[in-house]
Amino acid sequence: MVAITRVKQSVITPAEKAPEPNLGSELIPKQRYTTPEFMALEWEKLWTKVWLVGCREDEIPETGDYLTTDIGTESLLIVRGEDGKARTFYNVCNHRGNQVKFDHSGNSRTLQCAYHFWEYDLTGRLVSVPDEQDFTQGCPKDQLSLKTIRTDVWGGWVWFSLDPEGESLQEYLGIIPYHLGPYHFDRMAMVMNVTVESDCNWKTSVDAFNEVYHVQCIHPELSYTIDDVDVQIDLYDRHNRYLVPYHTYSPRLGYEPHEVPEILSNQLKAVGMNPDDYIGRVGEIRSAMQDYKRRTQQERGVDYSELNDDQLTDNYHYMIFPNLTLNIFSDRMMLFRQRPHETDPNKMYYDVTVHVRVPDNQPRPPMPDHEHVAFGERSLGLVLDQDAVNLPHVQKGMNSAAFEGLWISSQERRIRHMHHTLMKYIEA
Repeated sequence: MVAITRVKQSVITPAEKAPEPNLGSELIPKQRYTTPEFMALEWEKLWTKVWLVGCREDEIPETGDYLTTDIGTESLLIVRGEDGKARTFYNVCNHRGNQVKFDHSGNSRTLQCAYHFWEYDLTGRLVSVPDEQDFTQGCPKDQLSLKTIRTDVWGGWVWFSLDPEGESLQEYLGIIPYHLGPYHFDRMAMVMNVTVESDCNWKTSVDAFNEVYHVQCIHPELSYTIDDVDVQIDLYDRHNRYLVPYHTYSPRLGYEPHEVPEILSNQLKAVGMNPDDYIGRVGEIRSAMQDYKRRTQQERGVDYSELNDDQLTDNYHYMIFPNLTLNIFSDRMMLFRQRPHETDPNKMYYDVTVHVRVPDNQPRPPMPDHEHVAFGERSLGLVLDQDAVNLPHVQKGMNSAAFEGLWISSQERRIRHMHHTLMKYIEA
């Protein structure tokens, strides 16, 4: 799929097809999804070496704002300092090992341990120890301050790396800022923030969003709004993507609908178009929506000058290795973050956030509350619910003695690419 650009642009997301690497065709062993041994290797070789998203910058906008997040067995504390910088610390007091903060988020001018009131400033420096003179071995504050984790920002997110000597965030992201900079994620506002505990390995969930092979099976309604056949797959050094045409119909139907399907009718209304006024074939709705959004962008208070026409309708779907999936549209984005369970390879934490582009003439909506729920306690919407209900069964099947590993098709080669990158870390 080649994007047709009708405006001159100095900064655009590349749409050309990337060269295809040779990744082989071998079976992907199920042990990578099911065994404590491989889970331990991932912790040692992967999670402690990569850059990971900790939170949105606007989750900690003010001095003293903090947020806690977990990765594996570690609890991390992200804090906005008096100098405006975001810093990440191991969330542990160096006195007796108590967590400094128990709650998900809050605001405090100092970081005080609730056990014995050891107190740290917003840079992590230990500043107060009750009865300090009673420690006969002394209290060297520089040695007992909070342990700092490398922190950087890009795209409106705070990122961290547990590797004190690894590559920079810019080096790690590689092509991502160049590809996705035109979307200006920092200008988007979060409107949904949910964490779901699910009974599957983190990779089982990542895999579900790395291919459209399953769409014809468990998302039949999407046949009337996406083309799941003419999908461009691009595999880069570490990250990957596919470009999925939206606001059209699937060639798998075998025919072009004579009337505008309800799902497309609702999408026309969502951008301000009247379905009753639409004259043309269903197959032309996608380009009609692109024309309409381009023509009306000024009155709608948005600027699409850095986006090509396909980006006004399609899903530019990026996977930032190892665990970040971005479903990106011109006016919104869904972001999925899969995190490993502390001890069980058959469980994970699934973070779902939704972000919307705020028109220039409108205020940003309030930040949503963070919800932490068990699987099935809350709907994430029809399509995500359809995916989620399937994954625990996939995980259980992977543990069967009859199953040896993943038999991957060309349509699913983003999964193979992810494993290729994963094993580079494991075997390093």
